[in-house]
Amino acid sequence: SLAMIGLSSYAGVMESPMNSAVEQQPVSPLDNTWKQETINNQKPRSVGGFVLVHAGAGYHSESKAKEYKHVCKRACQRVSLLCVSSLCASISNNVLKDSPFTNAGTGSNLNLSGEIECDASIMDGKSLHFGAVGAIGGIRNPVLVANRLLSEAQKGKLSAGRIPPCFLVGRGAHDWAVSHGIPPCPSDKMATKFSLSAYKRNKRKMELAEKMDTGHNQTKKRRQSSENENGSGCLDTVGAVVVDLEGNVAAAVSSGGLAMKHPGRVGQAAHYGCGCWAENACNMNPYSTAVSTSGCGEHLIRTMLARECSAAMQSEDAHQALLEAMQNKFISSPFLASEDRVLGGVIVLRCCTCVDAQPSQSIQGILVEFLWSHTTESMCVGYMSAQDSKAKTHISRLPAGTVPGQSLAIEGGVCRLMAVVE
Repeated sequence: SLAMIGLSSYAGVMESPMNSAVEQQPVSPLDNTWKQETINNQKPRSVGGFVLVHAGAGYHSESKAKEYKHVCKRACQRVSLLCVSSLCASISNNVLKDSPFTNAGTGSNLNLSGEIECDASIMDGKSLHFGAVGAIGGIRNPVLVANRLLSEAQKGKLSAGRIPPCFLVGRGAHDWAVSHGIPPCPSDKMATKFSLSAYKRNKRKMELAEKMDTGHNQTKKRRQSSENENGSGCLDTVGAVVVDLEGNVAAAVSSGGLAMKHPGRVGQAAHYGCGCWAENACNMNPYSTAVSTSGCGEHLIRTMLARECSAAMQSEDAHQALLEAMQNKFISSPFLASEDRVLGGVIVLRCCTCVDAQPSQSIQGILVEFLWSHTTESMCVGYMSAQDSKAKTHISRLPAGTVPGQSLAIEGGVCRLMAVVE
């Protein structure tokens, strides 16, 4: 059945698990009094925008639901809607990275060596520039480094005509960050009591597994270990998608990766087209789109899900397009044919510019359609426009009886941003 969840001033939320027959309902279209139009050489008088954040697609326990929602709410409320290029960084750096309940930056999962290595990326839809870091340690907020890489690349070539980097990993990324004024942080300062206890617990499980005989028992143990990992919230990543009143979009994502991962492993959060994507409207594309992903990094990398979802959002019906992209490009992707369960989630927004002509002034509006979808047990999101007094949060869950990795939930809504143009 179709679950309708009220979102205050926003359109009703839609949830459509693929393994049940439901009537598809598209996101509300433009009113007849509004028309899509390109605005040239006109700037909105006021600054504002809309932000949608996620605190991971994985498993969010009921006991910690308030904490996860609080993280998303603070992320939305503390954002400064002044510059889209720095907006995602301010969300992730100031709030999401400093919460022990999310797996990114401070409090991240520890790898096999007991160290924290993080991945992060950011993309600016106006310039189409991209910045990313992978397997970086000793930096409290990795997405700060990704954002700095993006901004440095926008300045042009380096000395002797060298191309500035957009993606750095490991020690090289750490040293570059420090040389550009981003303070280092000792690894022991980034670990929390929660992440350390989880590491010790996982290490004991691995030691017990290694003592067991090879063959059937070992295979069974590996399978159980994988299932426990995927169901423990270890897939949590944080990210954001934003749009300003001029229709500029940006996206960011950051993650500490899987618990007990091999040192040097880089997940989707750092890969181009996999962790995030942002692209302003142009002659070829009528909509501006932004996407941020979460889930099993290997699944998201092999399907390039962020870019796939962005491309799908150019279709007329956003809800149906995302539904089909998640089913055809992810769950049923030929690139993941050998996987029993395909685990991931996305937050997506798309927008177009509209004008309502008045006798004395023109009202420029941005129609924003925002959606999230996941194949994991749950996904935590928060959203807010500059016109809202407080952020709204929600933990989306798969319907009872469905199998994570084989079915999906999709929800979303609509908001309209308005400003006087001169």
